[in-house]
Amino acid sequence: MEKATFGAGCFWGVEDRFRQQEGVIDAVSGYAGGQLDNPSYRDVCTDTTGHAEVVEVTYDPQRVGYDTLLNLFWGMHNPTTLNRQGPDIGTQYRSVIFFHTPAQEQLARASKEALDRSGRFAEPVVTQILPAPTFYRAEEYHQRYLEKHGRGGCHL
Repeated sequence: MEKATFGAGCFWGVEDRFRQQEGVIDAVSGYAGGQLDNPSYRDVCTDTTGHAEVVEVTYDPQRVGYDTLLNLFWGMHNPTTLNRQGPDIGTQYRSVIFFHTPAQEQLARASKEALDRSGRFAEPVVTQILPAPTFYRAEEYHQRYLEKHGRGGCHL
């Protein structure tokens, strides 16, 4: 099993979309990339901790490739809006790929460059590609949120 970590706005919809991908073993909502240890949702929502809402994906590379996960990531949000997805504004909603291996970094950078060259978006892709920092699992009420409460409340 391998891990991949993505931030694409509100983590509820991101988690739900990755869970539906064949070969994904688990997808967990959480926080990464900030300065505060063990942040809470309330902390992250202040937009002062530096954390992004992210999903840590555990996947079987024999069943799904990292490139497939990247394509899913690019298709589920607008990677050209800085610190914003839909009505959600703040650095916690930024577009970010946290890579766990040099191979993931290489694939992420190549896919970002290809997306930029594709002409799919009029604006440049602003997605950050950074080494995976400590991942902090979000509170339990955020896990599988859309499964528990319906899929109408998310912006994806």
